Amino acid sequence: MLRRGLQTIVLIGVACAIGFSHAQLPIQPKTSESAGYLPGPEVARLASLGFDALVADFYWFQAVQIAGGPQGPVGQSHRIGALVDLVTELDPWVDHPYRFAALWMTDDVAAIRMANELLWRGIEHHPDEWRNRFYLAFNHYFYLGEHAEAAEVLEPAIGMPKAPRYLGRLVARLKGQDQGLDVPAAFLRELIARAPDGYARAHYERALDEIETERRARVLDRAREAFRERHGRDIEDVAELVSVAPPILRKLPEEPHGADWKIDDRGVIVSSKLRYRYRPKIDASNREIIQSIHEKGTGEEEEEGGS
Repeated sequence: MLRRGLQTIVLIGVACAIGFSHAQLPIQPKTSESAGYLPGPEVARLASLGFDALVADFYWFQAVQIAGGPQGPVGQSHRIGALVDLVTELDPWVDHPYRFAALWMTDDVAAIRMANELLWRGIEHHPDEWRNRFYLAFNHYFYLGEHAEAAEVLEPAIGMPKAPRYLGRLVARLKGQDQGLDVPAAFLRELIARAPDGYARAHYERALDEIETERRARVLDRAREAFRERHGRDIEDVAELVSVAPPILRKLPEEPHGADWKIDDRGVIVSSKLRYRYRPKIDASNREIIQSIHEKGTGEEEEEGGS
């Protein structure tokens, strides 16, 4: 009974200490103007006196308040990254902070690559969480233009618990960016062979159909380029490729669905049935965002100038 009583007293004391410590944590985060010193993970761990999760909470609150503060997260990617690095070193089994970093660390290429390192840490500690791989693949594809790396990162997420069915088709599209159409077609045939049900099989078969449509559209692209070189102008209609004398093509490749080929509002040859091409889409506004990120360089120059 005495031992139980002592254990109860100790537990109550620890709980009170934690509650008091939480109450003492400052509410306002450090801003970029007064960033202040951040300890290394080992120093923070030693200073926590065993309360690693508590100290991790403190730095996590700072990161969240920077992102949601009146100044917003723009220009503070490296500060957020340093905070999330501390959080996930002290308590690596946290979940959301890894994806939080990927969401807000987009000021420059160096910040994006640091976010990728944090996501890899998340993958190591949460191997069955498909979202960490999805965010990492997005960074590789969207911000860094690394299509093959994006496909490689995302492929293991196919079939993970709660992973959406479209991941297989997305991986195939990413593979098609740098490796031609034969690689994603072979990948999709493999997915069809091990599809868990008829719905998934039909899903992948539609993607194979998209690849065949893209293959024929690329024939038209090459013929269009030959037309430009010969006539010094662009085609006004796809039919010009066979109607001009001498013709560029003897006949147009058949549209797989029995539809027609047309030039869309963006000036791209598409199937009138599908109305899109077999590639991930990045619109003009997002291209401007990506360009501005790369124009900022690595971000290291700014850090050196401000130190």
